Amino acid sequence: MSKKVYERPVIIKQHSGLMNKFGSSPVQPTITEIDGVAVNNLVEEYGSPLFVFSEKQIRENQRKMLRIFKTRYPKVQFAWSYKTNYLSAVCSVFHQEGSWAEVVSEYEYQRARKLGVSGANIIFNGPDKSDSALETAVKEKAKIHIDHFDELYQLLEITEKLDLKANVAIRVNMDVGIYPKWDRFGFNYENGEAAHAIKRIMTSKTLNLVGLHTHIGTYIMATEPYRLAVLKLVELAKMVHAQYETVLEYIDVGGGLPSKNTLKGQYLDAEQLLPSYEQYADAITSPLFDLNLPPDELPTLFLETGRALIDDAGYLISTVLGNKRLSNGKRAIIIDAGVNYLFTSHWFNHKIVPAQNSGNFTENAAVYGPLCMNIDCLREDIVLPTQKKGDRLIILFVGAYSVTQWMQFITTRPKITMVMEDKTVEVIREDEDLEYIISPERVPEKLTSFSLK
Repeated sequence: MSKKVYERPVIIKQHSGLMNKFGSSPVQPTITEIDGVAVNNLVEEYGSPLFVFSEKQIRENQRKMLRIFKTRYPKVQFAWSYKTNYLSAVCSVFHQEGSWAEVVSEYEYQRARKLGVSGANIIFNGPDKSDSALETAVKEKAKIHIDHFDELYQLLEITEKLDLKANVAIRVNMDVGIYPKWDRFGFNYENGEAAHAIKRIMTSKTLNLVGLHTHIGTYIMATEPYRLAVLKLVELAKMVHAQYETVLEYIDVGGGLPSKNTLKGQYLDAEQLLPSYEQYADAITSPLFDLNLPPDELPTLFLETGRALIDDAGYLISTVLGNKRLSNGKRAIIIDAGVNYLFTSHWFNHKIVPAQNSGNFTENAAVYGPLCMNIDCLREDIVLPTQKKGDRLIILFVGAYSVTQWMQFITTRPKITMVMEDKTVEVIREDEDLEYIISPERVPEKLTSFSLK
């Protein structure tokens, strides 16, 4: 047996997609259809860029999450988080699936009522509630979640003036190991503020304490903070029961469950890193049984889950406008969808996949939108096959916050469609044009004429 030739150890930069001593890169996934409808057909019919939502996926997500929680706790009620996505069609799917409405402004409250949600099925959160909004909510028997003492005093004045009783809860903030703490909302648990607010409510003749609420943060990547939060709400509920002989109707743990989107800076994909929804459900529901109440007196568990139920039901189809090489040699792909449509790209590494077979050769690239702003970068670094002008790229997991935080900037906003369960396609929001954009504007008479040379 001959002696092997010595090979000096060296570090060699390996380029994604090129053959090297470790083999070639894996085959890139493609998405040529959404729920059985061809991507090319969608673009030909409705244009590009184009948002697409899947009715089937929304319903499956809601039913799965409800099953996960109801197998662990007998009384569960979801309330759809309007701020996550308040497209009327999307909200209506959730309401058909039995979800109430959770709103954080008078505007969102009005949207829910316009869709036909009764006030009794609305949870009214948020720190900014006008007198008129609170008067409406009181009259319509909405669940009003009080955010701060000034709002409590405001509500006392309104209910005394109306001579009506309001159904209220308090929002509670607490230390559960999440930093930064979300202590700008609600009454603090540790310093006794929450207990004091409860006492003020219980001594009032016009406020009826029906629940407790918390929302510990967003995209919570561990289950233990939820367990701690529910434990502390349970202690408050026990205090209410012991001191005032009152059994609360519900405990609301808010939302914050993560979706399959991967945060910037994470090495592993979210699906590999995060706990399962079953693990979140175990952490949330187990402490509720410490109330030691008969089954029929247990409070309803309210969940305001948003992102986890809608993110993977949203797609953004885009078209490649061109390619170029940056000064550092990296390939840049310019597409017709920018950060004005996808504000979430500032903190998520959205998956981007081709909508056609682009070959096996892949390369690291940056993906830019069409805006004349250097910040218009959807992905700073992603491995993609070679793309040519006119090819389609699909951005995944865009269902949450994209169409509530998007903006009209430089370009108008595109159509939004929904692929229905029967594979038909419906336009659920029309694209914008110049007349739509300038319709609220008014030009003073003095400025209506000019002459250019």
